[in-house]
Amino acid sequence: MPVHGPGLAHVAPELVGVVPYEGGRVGQVQLGRGGHARSVPTPAPTPGHLLRTSFFLNERRKIADQLFPLRARLGHMGRGTRRIVRLRPPDPLCRGGGVLSTLTYADYLRMETLLSLQEPRTPPTAGRAVVLAEQFFIITHQSCELWLKQLGADLDAAAEALLPPCDTQDLELGLEFLLRAGEVIRVLQQQLLVLEKLPLRYFAEFRGHLGTASGAQSAQFRRLTTLLGNSHHPGDLYEAFAAAVEYHGQSVQDVCRRGVECGVLHRLAEALVDLGNGYWHWKVAHLALVSKMVGEQGGTGGSSGVDFLARRVTRPFPELRRLRGRAHLAQPSAVGEGGV
Repeated sequence: MPVHGPGLAHVAPELVGVVPYEGGRVGQVQLGRGGHARSVPTPAPTPGHLLRTSFFLNERRKIADQLFPLRARLGHMGRGTRRIVRLRPPDPLCRGGGVLSTLTYADYLRMETLLSLQEPRTPPTAGRAVVLAEQFFIITHQSCELWLKQLGADLDAAAEALLPPCDTQDLELGLEFLLRAGEVIRVLQQQLLVLEKLPLRYFAEFRGHLGTASGAQSAQFRRLTTLLGNSHHPGDLYEAFAAAVEYHGQSVQDVCRRGVECGVLHRLAEALVDLGNGYWHWKVAHLALVSKMVGEQGGTGGSSGVDFLARRVTRPFPELRRLRGRAHLAQPSAVGEGGV
């Protein structure tokens, strides 16, 4: 049980003292690892035993005072007084039962640091509304980067789970990561709807303070492109999925053609398609927002602006889409008969 006192946590397991127990009994307090004391009941000591114990404690105290000057200075404050150690159960909120402060919500999330990271560059003379508009702009983009961190981690974990050798449990785990990633993509798209509430007049006023900073410089977004792929390369995630399909003795085309007969492989293929569509919708929404806010103006990072973004709105997993399209070739043509 924890004993609160200076220097106790620095002493090796040893006899700390003789303390009176309730009912007249006498016991010893031993200090264990981490500064925790435990009581060891002993029979009532004889006078000779008390003298030896007192001598022993004094010698130990002298040695400890030489090794720990701080404890020596603190110890003189209470030298010569006998303290009754009241044993109490450890606080369940203290980590490891030690003498630590209780973890709070603010400590866990590091709120003080988090809320200090928004530093608008707009001078206060511009007016409160402009400063708050830039703060809104910063918070939206910082939130986006946090979600990109989670998205990238989930997609990395999904790709790792799908790499052979992979059993059904691995495939199900990869599916969980993909489904969560799809929801994160939707959150990113919703944040663009929030950003539409940024008044154009305030954005135009503080945009010049952004310098050459541009969202196109986001390293996490570039990593996302590597994972999802585009029309030029399949992406790490699709390659892992294709390897898992082959490991289980099938082909991606078979999975697309047979559908639910392929079980979790089919669900993985559908999750990839949904993820890719969500990503595409997010980029289209971003393009529309930029077009609305800056028009034909160039980007702050030196790009051509809307045209630059439009060329980069691509749909991931092109090979998967192509193979899914082949499913129609095996069916009778419905063109001209009300088909789509």
